Amino acid sequence: MTTNRYRLLTYLKENLGQWVSGEVISNQLGISRAAIWKHINRLKDDGLLIQSAPKKGYCLAQAADLLSPEEIAGGLNTRFMGRPSVVVFKETDSTNMQAKILAIQGAAEGTLVAAEAQTQGRGRRGRTWFSPAGQSIYVSMILRPSIPPAQAPQITLMTAVAVARTLQKDGLKARIKWPNDVLIEGKKIAGILTEITTEMDQVDWVVVGLGLNVNTPADQMPPEIREIATSVRIQKGRPVSRVELLCALLENFEACYEQLKAEGFGPIMKQWRQMTDIIGQRIYVDVMDTRHIGTVAAVDNDGVLILEDDQGQTHRIFSGDVTLVRPNG
Repeated sequence: MTTNRYRLLTYLKENLGQWVSGEVISNQLGISRAAIWKHINRLKDDGLLIQSAPKKGYCLAQAADLLSPEEIAGGLNTRFMGRPSVVVFKETDSTNMQAKILAIQGAAEGTLVAAEAQTQGRGRRGRTWFSPAGQSIYVSMILRPSIPPAQAPQITLMTAVAVARTLQKDGLKARIKWPNDVLIEGKKIAGILTEITTEMDQVDWVVVGLGLNVNTPADQMPPEIREIATSVRIQKGRPVSRVELLCALLENFEACYEQLKAEGFGPIMKQWRQMTDIIGQRIYVDVMDTRHIGTVAAVDNDGVLILEDDQGQTHRIFSGDVTLVRPNG
């Protein structure tokens, strides 16, 4: 359902840089002057540069690429993703932490948590995720799938397929690195962190966290990750709309999730294999306190990595940190 705040924002964007009186807005949109004033103040709090003056009305001074609930909800073409609720923080510890709180409180499947900035953005094994304000997409999605805990890792691989598909449709050559990274030209553009809670032998909820580098220029990447990370802006040579990209991602995510529920993991895994270059690669993989080195023989139908080490032994790796071995490494 389109909210009055979203309709007001859309109207101001259509009249970008122009003064529009409260009376005209009220007549055009059928919203009271008092409600307009309230919504304008909320939009200002979200970070929009809206000027107001007596006898002149309101003016959206410049377009802003903000992840507001109104913009996200208004741009969605989904059945349930983002439909129960879209919660956006200007700054939070991490969207996964906030989504877990909502999940514990009973938030419905499809609830979306987003943030403009994270102070404790996390990757695998507690690593910090570079989270500059206003440049990228930091979101977490609440799912309540009827699956046993052993199948929960399928959600991570499914998410990687949705992210890669979204980027590929936008003209980018995205590839998947097992188990939870999306790369372009060998550089990381997105990371996925999936957390679950189980009840008896069933998954209670899953929180899928995603960090996607969007509009960060190369010179603003920290020196320690500049050679191994990239962004959509770097790849396309221009900034893009984060709202449009996020809405496209949610549509692809929902389509993959519906396919997973209807057809099982096989079709998703088939797409995953088509999007990865890891088969046949020589890698290091760290599992807890153990490092294995060898060649990736396969990724099986459950998403388990099959590694053949230098002694010819085969290892089934359910989860771990993978590093590609350089030719002389």
